[in-house]
Parts: sequence; structure tokens; C-alpha cells
Amino acid sequence: MPSILIKGGRVIDPAGGVDKLADVLIKGKKIAAVGRVTEKADKVIDAKGQIVAPGLIDIHVHLREPGMDEAETIASGAEAAIAGGFTSVVTMANTDPPVDNPASAEYVKLQAERAGFANVFPAGCISKGRKGEELAELGTLAKAGCVGFSDDGSPVTNSELMRRAMQYARMIDKPLLSHAEDKALAAGGAMNEGVVSVQVGMAGIPPAAEVIMVERDVTLAGFTGARLHVQHVSTAGAVDAVRRAKAAGANVTAEAAIHHLVLTDECLLERDAEGIYTFDTNYKMNPPLRSKADVAAVRRGLADGTIDCIVSDHAPHPLEAKELEFMDAPFGILGLETTLALVATELVAKKVIDWPAAIAAMTSKPAKAIGLAKGTLAVGADADVTVIDPDAEWTVDVNAFRSKARNSPFHGRKVKGRATCVIVGGSIRK
Repeated sequence: MPSILIKGGRVIDPAGGVDKLADVLIKGKKIAAVGRVTEKADKVIDAKGQIVAPGLIDIHVHLREPGMDEAETIASGAEAAIAGGFTSVVTMANTDPPVDNPASAEYVKLQAERAGFANVFPAGCISKGRKGEELAELGTLAKAGCVGFSDDGSPVTNSELMRRAMQYARMIDKPLLSHAEDKALAAGGAMNEGVVSVQVGMAGIPPAAEVIMVERDVTLAGFTGARLHVQHVSTAGAVDAVRRAKAAGANVTAEAAIHHLVLTDECLLERDAEGIYTFDTNYKMNPPLRSKADVAAVRRGLADGTIDCIVSDHAPHPLEAKELEFMDAPFGILGLETTLALVATELVAKKVIDWPAAIAAMTSKPAKAIGLAKGTLAVGADADVTVIDPDAEWTVDVNAFRSKARNSPFHGRKVKGRATCVIVGGSIRK
């Protein structure tokens, strides 16, 4: 049985309350020991000065296959995940065709196994065709390997359908992942509605479009007892709604995308040499970048545990799609290959959260929220490990990305923090 010894790193395993200098021994596909290890191994990795963490988990990515293979495939997205330090990702169901049947779910799993990079777990649709009209076969999807259910990209506007989905999901002990957006309020908007949208003269998406739907979904979760995970929280009102729901005992977790933690709508105030607004479409995502006050509230929510998980909401698009006018360009930016560095540079270095909290938000907490048997370095656990150099300085270069797409607003940004070794199931991937 091949073995790997990771020596002398700062082992941070929030699931086990571990934060100490230690060695990690891997035998085969499992963690064999954590502590002072004198046993010899087939491969030794010197982790001095580095963080040794459970394999990072991103529970919100779009890998586009099938239907938009020119933007991303499951193989290229899983490879991008490894480059970013992630050993496991959960893919959203808004592909073409959507993941609303067992064959689609099994296709995602098969393509990931063939690629041999990160673990890929599919989320299935809540409604058939993501149309919000008829409940998908949730039980059948779960048996086919779906770890949760989401119509992400489209909200479930029918409250009765959402209630029934929660009741069914509770019976099979799977979470519903809520894309909280009131489409009627958001219609026609391309950025956050506020001072900046007025200044640049662009139609906005009001924060209320998110808050109203979060309030509805956490209320339904309280009534039904279902596991609800609120996706891409971006507003102060949504943070408050989740906080109150948790205090009331609802089985609710929440995530924030890294861009909603480090960017604001003031990015759209950028001008060219002639003083004309550039309207960089790489700043267009849904939910949109919000105000400084909203970002501060989401950061506070992350720091106090209201927000459980940090995600990338990795949303690749072909170059030609993002080269359209801002109003016409699709929503979404890349994130898998920059999230860890932005967490290190913008959150840990600036003392929004510390490393143990950051690792928890990308390992044990997402694993718990989605129900994955991952996110820990406990003896006997799957040997998914990410070794991180917190001081590694580098410059984001989209042309060096493993992703097929290039739509990142972080090109050229200097950052610190990078995965130096990624191990999936006892095999070194990087």
C-alpha cells in the first residue's frame, strides 16, 4: 500500500479542533496518522512553513458540461479545481440538458471519474427542467448520486412547490440549495441598484430581490424542518435573515462567494484614459456586486459564523460572450483558481477571519452543509489533503488558467497564498 508522509506543517483540521505543528501520514486512500510520525513512507513532502489542511471543498461551481463545452468541461473544471487547491466540488444543475434525471447525474460522475482530477459531486434540479412548475424526482436523483438540489440560476418562485420540495428533501435527508432572487424585482437589472447604478446610468437589481426570497425560504425551512442552504448571500438583509433563522433553530446554512467578500459595485466606476466608464463585463455576476455596506455585513456574517461557507460560484463563459455590451453580456466570473489566494490576501491578511476560520469555511463547514463525508484529517478519513503556502506571492494571469475560460476580473492582481500540493484519495494531483 503506497504511503505519503507530509512533514512538519501547521496542521489545521477544524473538524477535529486541530491547529498544531505535526506530520500527516497517508496509507493508500486513507489518513493513517496525525502527530509525530517516525515511520518511513514511499513519498515525503516537506511542509515546513506551510499549512496542511483537509482537501478544500467548493460547493458551488458551474462546470457547464453538457451544453456549454466551449466554456468549460467537467475535466477542465476539475483540473482548475486542483490548480486552486480544491479536492472536491459540487456542480450546479443548470446545464443543457439540466441535471433533472438520473442519466444526467451519472454522466457528470462518469466524466469526473474519467478526468481523474478533483472529486465532482452533482447537485440535481429542484424542478423538472428548472422551470419551477413540477417537482423533479428528488429521490431518484439522490440514488443516482446527487448530493443536494438546486435550480441555481433560476429561483423557485412558487412557494408551494418550494414547500413540497423541502418536505420531500427532508424525508431523504438532502439539502435544498436556494437561489434567492425575486425575478420580478430583478428584471432588467445588470448591477446593484444603488448610488453607483444611478451615477453610471444603468438599470439595477435591488437588494430586496435577494432579501425577500431569503426571508421566504428560511421561513419555509423553519416550518418544514428541512435542511436549507442559502446560496451566494450578498446583502446585509439576507445576512440578517439567516442570522435570525439560525437563532430560531431553523436548519439553515449559508455561503458567500469570494467576489461578494472582496469586491463592491464601485468597480463599475472604473474609467478609461478619456474618462469614459469601461463597464468591464468581468464585474457582471448574479447576484451583482453590492455596496460597501453590504460587503461589510457579509464579512461580519462570515466572521460570526452566520455565513458558513466560502465558495467560488465559478461561472465560466466563452470570450466572445463576455465581449458584448454590459447589459447584454452573461452573468458570471471564474473563481476556482483564485478563491484561495483571495481568501489569504483579502480576508486572512486583513484580519477579517483567521486561518482556522478560513479553512473551516472551505472544508468542514461545506462538508457538513452538503452532507459529504469529507473535510477532515481524522485517522481513517479519505486522504484528501491540501498543502498551502500562505506566503507564496504570485500574480493572477488568466492566460495560465487550467479553466477553458478567461472571464476573471482579477487578472494582473498581485496576491499571496497558493496550494503547493493537492492530494485526492491518496494520490498527488499537484
